[in-house]
Amino acid sequence: MTPVEAFERVVHCLDRAHATGFKVRAYLTARDTVLATPAEEIERRAKAGTLKELPGIGDATARLITETFTHEMPPYLAKLEAETQVEVTPEAQVYLDALRGDCHLHSRWSDGGATIEAMVRTAIGLGHEYLVLTDHSPRLTVAHGLNRERLEAQLDDIEVLRAQVAPFRILTGMEVDILEDGTLDLDDDLLERLDVVVASVHSKLKMERRQMTERMVRAVASPHVDILGHCTGRLIDKRPPSQFDPDYVFAACAAFGTAVEINSRVERLDPPPELLAIAIEHGCWFTIDSDAHATGQLEWLPHGCRVAADGAVPIERIVNTKTADELLAWVA
Repeated sequence: MTPVEAFERVVHCLDRAHATGFKVRAYLTARDTVLATPAEEIERRAKAGTLKELPGIGDATARLITETFTHEMPPYLAKLEAETQVEVTPEAQVYLDALRGDCHLHSRWSDGGATIEAMVRTAIGLGHEYLVLTDHSPRLTVAHGLNRERLEAQLDDIEVLRAQVAPFRILTGMEVDILEDGTLDLDDDLLERLDVVVASVHSKLKMERRQMTERMVRAVASPHVDILGHCTGRLIDKRPPSQFDPDYVFAACAAFGTAVEINSRVERLDPPPELLAIAIEHGCWFTIDSDAHATGQLEWLPHGCRVAADGAVPIERIVNTKTADELLAWVA
């Protein structure tokens, strides 16, 4: 294992464990230093104990680099691999085994921490058959949302990458902001070009209940919208859920064939159980998505599977248990 490979796997494990950004950044900074330094110099310094003379290399990162030259598997990385595994209950495993792909994730094109290719390679390693890339739309500037020009460039890049990773399927998509009046933050002609569209509320989350209900209903009724993302917008212990009438919203989802996302991010787990039960009663379709912003977070699907298992979501109503072709037919 090379030092760069070790750093990237450490970051994967830290992301999987939802570690703080500071620790992750320290390993990424060290990785970048290694990438910018000739390999023979890195090895020479590791043997001489002078790695910390390089910028961005500290005690822990120097030790990891040295271990790559003395161990087949660096002991720190082996420990991290064991400690950060995502637990899967037997009930959740049934749902996890049924999933074929992930319909909501991000890359460096918006606010993700990994390239599209890195996300794809990780998804392949996890046994997925496809993923839907859903970077943010332009309104969400804090997340470096994609305007028309950048989205078109991304679509071109995906087309090239598709040929390299076949038979794995990369489906095009976007997490489109639901604007305050319920319209979508992307022009219709671009929405029509995407395979799958996730629509989410990211602004004015404290909007009055009736207005929020009308806003969401208008969005899920759009023929372009396939999935309603993290419907309450809550962040557990940090931000309360938005208030809306779930009967109206989920009835609209059922009527217009818009799936309700079960968001697997550990700080979201959205919708909460009481709303999930209402969506089931209305006969909604569902997706179980990672909403991953890094490779390690692609392994968070068990969290959403546990929510689905606890709520007894009918597996046959979960859209991403379908093959890629079946998913595209369902969207159409």
